[in-house]
Amino acid sequence: MPIIGKLIRKTTALSFKRNAKKGIDYRHQLEALRATIERAKSTKFGFVYSFHAILTKTDVVSQYQKMVPIVDYDEFHEKWLKDSIAGAKDHTWKGRIKYYALSSGTTGSPSKRIPVTTEMIRSFQRVSLRQFSILHELNLPEEFYSASILAVGGSTKLTKKSTHVEGDLSGILKKHTSIIAAPFTKPSKKITNLKSWKEKLPLMIEQAPKWNIGIIAGIPSWCILLMEEIVKHYQLNSIHDIWPNLHVYVHGGIYMEPYRERLEKICAQKVELLDTYLASEGYFGYQTSPDRKGMKLLMNNGIFFEFVPFNSDYFDENGELINPNKAYTISEVKEGIDYALVITTNAGLWRYLIGDLVRFVDLEAHEIIISGRIKQFLSLCGEHLSLDNINQALMKVAHSKGVTISEYTLFADEDQQLHHWFVGSDVPVDTAMIMDEIDKELSLLNDDYAYVRNYNLGKPTLTIVPTSTFYGYLESLGKLGAQNKMPRVLNKTQAEKWLAFINSNDFL
Repeated sequence: MPIIGKLIRKTTALSFKRNAKKGIDYRHQLEALRATIERAKSTKFGFVYSFHAILTKTDVVSQYQKMVPIVDYDEFHEKWLKDSIAGAKDHTWKGRIKYYALSSGTTGSPSKRIPVTTEMIRSFQRVSLRQFSILHELNLPEEFYSASILAVGGSTKLTKKSTHVEGDLSGILKKHTSIIAAPFTKPSKKITNLKSWKEKLPLMIEQAPKWNIGIIAGIPSWCILLMEEIVKHYQLNSIHDIWPNLHVYVHGGIYMEPYRERLEKICAQKVELLDTYLASEGYFGYQTSPDRKGMKLLMNNGIFFEFVPFNSDYFDENGELINPNKAYTISEVKEGIDYALVITTNAGLWRYLIGDLVRFVDLEAHEIIISGRIKQFLSLCGEHLSLDNINQALMKVAHSKGVTISEYTLFADEDQQLHHWFVGSDVPVDTAMIMDEIDKELSLLNDDYAYVRNYNLGKPTLTIVPTSTFYGYLESLGKLGAQNKMPRVLNKTQAEKWLAFINSNDFL
């Protein structure tokens, strides 16, 4: 294994140098769009939206934006995707789409079926190699390159339907993983095939001493919970007592900052944090260095990106898109503005509104942060409170008051005209003081919030519940597992389910 480790280290060094020379710019985006349209020009979607004609124009982007409207999942599913899922050939993509990734997101809706094509799988594989190459820059010890990767994800077991195969994206990608890479990834197929987190967790804890882990990857809430349980079970001082070569944590899916303190408590040495932007719809970007604030968008990986400013000119008070055509390209965006992300992919998603909000923090390097979700914001009476505002205020207060907060959620109480917060804590907390401080920070961060708080938005209320409550709630929904996320902002239906769960378990 040490010999293999040396080869991997040499490979990452060569790949890093090669990728550093690539000029990833708008030209690659134009090439990605043209190649995608070219591939689908003979499909039904291509005929309806005149792809042949678009390809004859000098300005392919403007013609494409003029002809094809922006759609969300529900609209695209109703008009196009349901027929592809039913087995239609040459419908939204060349040939018949064999795989569909199940993705429920955080909106509480039934599972979405996201198309996964051969071209998309190859894109994922290319990005994984590129991302692996950045390890060279971290100057890690040689022993690290002999360690394994622990991927804490959903079930890799796929389900065969009459027209396709479906399951978690991790399962689809696992099926296409090279046998060369298999020895470096944990856990085993026996564990990854399990759908129940309650079955999977004890088995991973049991196997932990047998593994030599160098990288852990997955959503923070589940990865850190796993490491905490390992430390607790074996009565360790830190996770490094059992995994001394653990040097890198590749995270994504949710805001990492609330979990940083929990991670540091179980680590005896520094673990480099690398953010990644990976969704069922595609691999969009990753952090090239722990010292960089944002993630670099992948311009030449089969995805064409567009950006719609998240303001009243483009979205209504419910987060519904007003203008279905106008969007900006990577060459037109500005720093510091929240944009709704629109993607066109090599899996047959066309001008698809994914639901995320992104903000550019470095235009030259095309680096972004995820600033929120289109449907996860509060505007009960014009406060326009974003998920980014909420995260910033909560973390600032938690740090200043020495309180550990990793799990929370809130909703707009229409009857009382106020925001109701729920925060997870396993130690006594001065509820009134914490809420007052959060309220003050939000007023400093958001002028609209400060204004309505003075006039018609009531003082927010805070309820403290055990941290385990959030995991229990996900379990009650059948979503206890590493692919699922607790929504930070609840809509009306979600709030009713949450309150019913809280009341039924005597948390209030």
